[in-house]
Amino acid sequence: MVSPKHLLATLESVLLSSSPPTAAQRVELLHAIRSSLHSFQSLLSYPPPKPSDRSQVQSKSVRLPDSSPISLDDQDVQIALKLSDDLHLNEVDCLRLLVSANQEWGLMGREPLEILRLAAGLWYTERRDLITSLHLLLRAVVLDQGLEDDILVDIQKYLEDLINSGLRQRLISLIKELNREEPSGLGGPQCERYVLDSRGSLVERQAVVSRERLILGHCLVLSILVVRTSPKDVKDLFAVLKDSASEVSESMTTVKSQITFSLLFALVIAFVSDGLSTVPDKASVLSSNTSFRHEFHELVMATGNDQIVEGFIGGIRLAWVVHLMLIQDGVTARETVSSGSSNEMGYVSQCLEVIFSSNVFQLFLDKVLRTAAYQTEDEDMIYMYNAYLHKLISCFLSNPLARDKIKESKERIMSVLSPYRVVGSHDFAQDINSSSLHGTETGPLPFNSILDFVSEIYQKEPELLSGNDVLWTFVNFAGEEHTNFQTLVAFLNMLSTLASSQEGASKVYELLQGKAFRSIGWSTLFECLTIYDEKFKQSLQTTGAMLPEIQEGDAKALVAYLNVLKKVVENGNPIEKKNWFPDIEPLFKLLSYENVPPYLKGALRNAIATFIHVSPVLKDSIWTYLEQYDLPVVIGPDVQNSPSMGTQVYDMQFELNEIEARREQYPSTISFLNLINALIAEERDLTDRGKRFIGIFRFIYDHVFGPFPQRAYTDPCEKWQLVGACLQHFHMILSMYDIKDEDYEGVVDQSRFSTTKESSPLQTQLPVLELMKDFMSGKTAFRNIMSILLPGVNSILAERSSQIYGQHLEKAVQLSLEIIILVLEKDLLLSDYWRPLYQPLDIILSHDHNQIVALLEYVRYDFQPKVQQSSIKIMSILSSRMVGLVTLLLKSNASNSLIEDYAACLELRSEESQNVENNNDDPGILIMQLLIDNISRPPPNVTHLLLKFDVDTPVERTVLQPKFYYSCMKVILDILEKLLKPDVNALLHEFGFQLLYELCVDPLTCVPTMDLLSNKKYQFFIKHLDTIGIAPLPKRNSNQPLRISSLHQRAWLLKLLAVELHTGDISSSKHREACQTILSYLFGQGVTEIGGGRAMSPFSLQDTSENAAIRTVSKSKVLELLEIIQFRCPDSTTKLNNVVAGMKYDLLAEDILGNPGNSVKGGVYYYSERGDRLIDLASFHDKLWQEYNSAYLQTSNLGSEVELNDVRETIQQLLRWGWKYNKNLEEQAAQLHMLTAWSQIVEVSASRRLAMLEDRSEILFQVLDASLSASASPDCSLRMAFILSQVALTCMAKLRDERFMFPGSLSSDNITCLDLIVVKQLSNGACLTMLFKLIMAVLRNESSEALRRRQYALLLSYFQYCLNVVDPDVPTSVLQFLLLNEQDNEYIDLPKIDKEQAELARANFSTLRKEAQSILDLIIKDATHGSEPGKTIALYVLDALICIDHERYFLSQLQSRGFLRSCFTAISNVSNQDGGLSLDSLQRACTFEAELALLLRISHKYGKSGAQVLFSMGILEHLASGRAINLQGGLRWIETRLRRDMAVDVDRQRMIITPILRLVFSLTSLVDTSDFLEVKNKIVREVIDFVKGHQSLFDQVLRLDIAEADGLQMEQVNLVVGILSKVWPYEESDEYGFVQGLFGLMHALFSRDSNSKIPSFARSRVSPESQRNSELQIFNLCFSLTSYLYFLVTKKSLRLQSSDASSSYPTSIELQQPTLSLLNSLLASVTTALERAAEEKSLLLNKIRDINELSRQEVDEIINMCVQQDTVSSSDNIQKRRYIAMVEMCRVVASRDQLIVLLLPLSEHVLNILLIHLQESSNALDSTMTAKTIQYGAKYDPQQEIALLCGKLVPTLERLELLSEEKVGHNLKVFRRLATSAKEIAIQKLI
Repeated sequence: MVSPKHLLATLESVLLSSSPPTAAQRVELLHAIRSSLHSFQSLLSYPPPKPSDRSQVQSKSVRLPDSSPISLDDQDVQIALKLSDDLHLNEVDCLRLLVSANQEWGLMGREPLEILRLAAGLWYTERRDLITSLHLLLRAVVLDQGLEDDILVDIQKYLEDLINSGLRQRLISLIKELNREEPSGLGGPQCERYVLDSRGSLVERQAVVSRERLILGHCLVLSILVVRTSPKDVKDLFAVLKDSASEVSESMTTVKSQITFSLLFALVIAFVSDGLSTVPDKASVLSSNTSFRHEFHELVMATGNDQIVEGFIGGIRLAWVVHLMLIQDGVTARETVSSGSSNEMGYVSQCLEVIFSSNVFQLFLDKVLRTAAYQTEDEDMIYMYNAYLHKLISCFLSNPLARDKIKESKERIMSVLSPYRVVGSHDFAQDINSSSLHGTETGPLPFNSILDFVSEIYQKEPELLSGNDVLWTFVNFAGEEHTNFQTLVAFLNMLSTLASSQEGASKVYELLQGKAFRSIGWSTLFECLTIYDEKFKQSLQTTGAMLPEIQEGDAKALVAYLNVLKKVVENGNPIEKKNWFPDIEPLFKLLSYENVPPYLKGALRNAIATFIHVSPVLKDSIWTYLEQYDLPVVIGPDVQNSPSMGTQVYDMQFELNEIEARREQYPSTISFLNLINALIAEERDLTDRGKRFIGIFRFIYDHVFGPFPQRAYTDPCEKWQLVGACLQHFHMILSMYDIKDEDYEGVVDQSRFSTTKESSPLQTQLPVLELMKDFMSGKTAFRNIMSILLPGVNSILAERSSQIYGQHLEKAVQLSLEIIILVLEKDLLLSDYWRPLYQPLDIILSHDHNQIVALLEYVRYDFQPKVQQSSIKIMSILSSRMVGLVTLLLKSNASNSLIEDYAACLELRSEESQNVENNNDDPGILIMQLLIDNISRPPPNVTHLLLKFDVDTPVERTVLQPKFYYSCMKVILDILEKLLKPDVNALLHEFGFQLLYELCVDPLTCVPTMDLLSNKKYQFFIKHLDTIGIAPLPKRNSNQPLRISSLHQRAWLLKLLAVELHTGDISSSKHREACQTILSYLFGQGVTEIGGGRAMSPFSLQDTSENAAIRTVSKSKVLELLEIIQFRCPDSTTKLNNVVAGMKYDLLAEDILGNPGNSVKGGVYYYSERGDRLIDLASFHDKLWQEYNSAYLQTSNLGSEVELNDVRETIQQLLRWGWKYNKNLEEQAAQLHMLTAWSQIVEVSASRRLAMLEDRSEILFQVLDASLSASASPDCSLRMAFILSQVALTCMAKLRDERFMFPGSLSSDNITCLDLIVVKQLSNGACLTMLFKLIMAVLRNESSEALRRRQYALLLSYFQYCLNVVDPDVPTSVLQFLLLNEQDNEYIDLPKIDKEQAELARANFSTLRKEAQSILDLIIKDATHGSEPGKTIALYVLDALICIDHERYFLSQLQSRGFLRSCFTAISNVSNQDGGLSLDSLQRACTFEAELALLLRISHKYGKSGAQVLFSMGILEHLASGRAINLQGGLRWIETRLRRDMAVDVDRQRMIITPILRLVFSLTSLVDTSDFLEVKNKIVREVIDFVKGHQSLFDQVLRLDIAEADGLQMEQVNLVVGILSKVWPYEESDEYGFVQGLFGLMHALFSRDSNSKIPSFARSRVSPESQRNSELQIFNLCFSLTSYLYFLVTKKSLRLQSSDASSSYPTSIELQQPTLSLLNSLLASVTTALERAAEEKSLLLNKIRDINELSRQEVDEIINMCVQQDTVSSSDNIQKRRYIAMVEMCRVVASRDQLIVLLLPLSEHVLNILLIHLQESSNALDSTMTAKTIQYGAKYDPQQEIALLCGKLVPTLERLELLSEEKVGHNLKVFRRLATSAKEIAIQKLI
């Protein structure tokens, strides 16, 4: 069985939807109604209490159907039993209610009474849902709602069976039973009087039951039109009607009256429909029962004393007589006995006599049709009631007996009423339809009542007049031979109603234009007006004569004529009516006479107002005639002509205050205001800003609206009509005229008048400013408007539903609220200039908090949506201005009701089935925007209040409980959970997701909101991925707005998921599970716990409906989401050339759209609720006409008709284009929004939560592949490609990281060599696929440099990915060592890995070569002509291409295209602007660095041949000609450190100096090939020239203090030394001092031990890695210096002294050469370093081998020893720690091995130098001895020095001999031989 709630939702989705139902919806509908058949048959019949069930409940253990036993406490038992007693409901069912209430609301912590009321309210809600479902089914069949025929047939058959099974009898009995004061009805005296409804509001139980009875009454009426009534039904209905009518007579409540009306019309419709069914093949049901006719006739003819009951019974008599008339022919044909026919005739005659004698028509008018209860009834029901009254009156008027009776009544009234009976016109009431107009002393006569009855029927439904020949026949009859004004007025009133449609207006016009009636026609009207005007003129010309009185009959007749005229002109054909009344001047002539009754003036002005819209010319004529004839109030353009207010003249002020006020009737003033308002509304010239209407404004402000609360009113309707006209005038002033800059100072200057009793001159006043001053100072208009609003929404609701003037009051409230909004939109513009005399309106309102509360509570007003909208807008404005608004509401005790009201308004909007045309008028959208806009405002704000955050404590500590409290949060979550009616509620769904996203990113609300959404109860984060996430998009052609909103909904949903993934607290189990579930849903993969264990897989989720789709999904949802966005968006450019073929005015439109002035407020653009800048079509239309008028009509006057038609068509085409442009622009923005959200969730997942996924490389590849495919697609726009490229870049970077990350989720805690060899490398095929798609994306047609920069970065990242298949931190030697020590290593094939990498490199090159021409064209274009960042990255791409080049293909391409030459030119031109250095732009420096990097890459890639290419093209000349190196002040390192721009200077060193030195150093590789004897060698000469040209640079580098040098400086020193060591030996002279500098460096470095060789800056750091790098750089520098020294010793025959003591010039007059002792010191340091490095390497290799045997403490010690930064967290397991330790040890081993490789040749150089000197020392000993003796005396002993040197050398050489090949890892055979030779010679020298 389907629940009532689900049944109602199903019916609404099908029967009320604007789109046709789907096949699934049809099946669901039929299943739902068939399952509910029993519920409808036993409507509202529930099991009664049972003693056994009561005992079971009292036992505190109850088993509900399909559930386990429930344990109860005492409170549960008491509430259940109380519910049973109060509702006459079974005890077990009451317990079920409590369970349902707990699920719906959460009962924990509530009071027992509140629980009781909630449960009772839930029960009444179920009942209401069931009744409403029945009502919907009946409406679907009876009313034409556009449903398909097959559905209607099924529903009708279902209802017929249902009604035939006794439903109608059940409805009748329910209407009667529910009215009893007993538990099953209204409730007994001991029953709880109140219940809590679905929104948590306290409502009276009797009101709920009365509403049920009314819906049941409507169902009863509709059921009669499905299946005709039986005689028993009719008699039962009649009995219930009499009972209900007697209740109405006791208490005239609206609902009771409406219930009675439904019973009345049920009988009326039953009789009329049954009578009309009397056709030969289908007899009437009621007519077949003669006894019924007799019995019911007796019943209906019985009279009573209660006049109200008699009024209703009179209506039944009228329907009964019509029924008898309709069935008379059928009965006569069937019954052969003449007595039967005579009886029927007797019934008819008897009934007619009673009907006319009691004037049933007038009773029907007074007791039904003119009551407020009838007029506020449901519109569809009123239409149906009127439709059957139309059928009833048509049948009545067509019957001969009735016509005879009407004729008799007409003759009687003509004889009774005297045409000469004169009554004083002052006694004439303004309501000309009242009974006193045409009655006798005993009351109105039937003939006039019939005319009024006909008027009332067709007044609201004029379309029923179409084709109604019977009615027009009656019109012709009724219009003949009127002898008195009463019947004439009644007839004309009927004509005015008949003219309410275009067809009716034409017929009435022709009727009165022709000769159909002898004395009734248009000529009579205009002649009468002219005659009276002439009479009055003659009287005025006669001295002392009094103006004659207008006879009452004439006045009434004129009013009736004018009403007909008004309706005819109002509804006539727009073209035809231009020629109907060519001269309307007579309508104005009586306006200025004092003796003309005010009601006649009112009718005249009302008729005049309808001519305003006939034509613009006529409008101008009306202004002219008013100035000429009407009472003098300052109108028109000339203010000076107004009479002085002090003079006693007959003007509007006099008429209002002296004539109308005394009568307490104001028809003249009301009509005057309405006419003026209508005229002003049509004004298009706003240049004078209303100055010409200031007199009218002052009259309305001072004399009409100001004192209106103090005036007395005979008719309350007039009061609110008068107020409405004043408010309409104020509304127009505020909306038509804007505030301008010149208003500020002018008002301030005039503000001094407010301190005195003077006022500013009338001529200088502006209505809009005067009104603003009033509101901003809380004066008359403000006070009166607040007096209208302050009674409160409940009071207005009561009056609206129970009083005739309710609609006028509602209009006044609506205008008042809109005026307040208009003031609030303008007051801030003025308040800063007008203070302190005038304050913003919110300040004025805050003086009395009740005012603010009253304004905000109108959101509860559900009769008129515009009132609700205005209240919401006021809340939006006040919330943005008043920080303490929420505090104010809390203090006023209005907060709870406001929370409920806003939630109810939002819920009601979500349940509607029709679209709101303008989103600005949609209360649901306004509420959503209010909530979104207030999120970021200071707490507590309106959003916090309405969403039920705890505003009494810090908001961030709130625990949201939407199930416990009825609030907007509960409604929004319900809306988003069901996502019903997507066509209607698309924007609500969209803003709902946006609101939750904004709440999740707001710092105050994020924690409570995310805790709520991650709750398992909601499963919100993954609920909609299968529903809206990957659902197909609606088609653009069928529903583009829904398509746009659907894209935005998905975007906000994805953003919401991204927020949870990004900021969700993983330490919380629910957030961790939410993140795991999101990832599982998105990527279709298993996820792992943070610690490495497997957490969940989409295929291991619980078997729920939500997870069913996951188990069958084959494609990752993240890819499906991307596919949804991949469509070509329509063009949204503003080029109009192709909009209309041969368009003449497209340039005008383009000028309008392109004019910057049209972008401001009031221009042709506006910003939508989503922030899209769209064309305002209404403003665009006006601007087009203005441009056309100014550009073309000035030259051709008014233009030809053909040209005007052409312009109209053109403008229509432009407006259609504008609408399409708006939608296309919105779709583009929506597509981009969703793609942005998609990119966010992908990037967040990849960067933050990648560790939680398995198969990470595969996921990243899939996303990367899809992104590249999408960006290369022709459907992809430029902005989309940019976003996709960013996603691809992120995925590529994470792929690179992923290869060498900890594998995770290994089967054991052990780490093997295989773990160091990446197993996550993509296959070569996948890599080539990426490359190919990336090339296609780069070569796409629509591109930009910004996009290509991203794509180039992606290309570079790809090349880096392909560069290393094995972790680059792990050297091959280490891997080989590990492989040799592992047993199970047969499947690890390093050569195969190397081979695959080589194949990939060749394949990459081949792929690039296929598109090389296009690629190179694009890259070279960017590198040459792009912006500086574009040039830089393009150069790096060329660098990468050179890196993978084969056969010098790319190099030859660059040469042939002249690109290298252009690079050289750029290098030579750099910083050569304005004769000095101009490197202000860091970007230009980056470009220069990239150019040097490219050239350096060529030199390195192609070796000496590459260097030769660069050298032959003159690279050194270009470098020398540029001024990049010539920095002012050189490299003043110490000074720059103290300067503020130190970082910039260091960047210049890094980006300019160092790359140039690298490039020059690379060219020195060519020096090795030149012959030593070729001193003039070209290469050497040019390098030497370069060095000489930059002497200061080289000199400063050489003089750097190595102890204080950082890494960049050390590299520069190495480069300078390297360059000099290669070329400077060829230089003969040393005038530049470089040799001295090199020797100085040798002295500085060689004398230190191995520890002191590390610079102090490196030693000061804790990082072991930095120390190792510094040590490597120092020994590298030592190697360069020893190489230089070795060259000098071997090639230049330089010989060194043994020590400084042996130097010939100790005072350093000559070069201070290094000594052999210094080299010995260096050799000792090198030996120590070698020993330490070999030992560390061996130790680490052993630890690597035994890593799985080390404890956690030992592993942590290794990690701390190898690296400084924290690379592990406390949560990492031993497996991950071992992996990190292993990788870090491999890195240290690689560093130690690199040092060993450097130290071995360094040692060889030193040994060779020492060996040469030792070998030669014995030969040179004698000559040296002689020279030294001369200088130093006999004490000098060179042999002793050599021996001393050798003594120090031998221990070092012995240590070198002892180096272990196993630990060093290199072959030391040659090295040992060299060391042994040196040792042998040294030992010999010792001897």
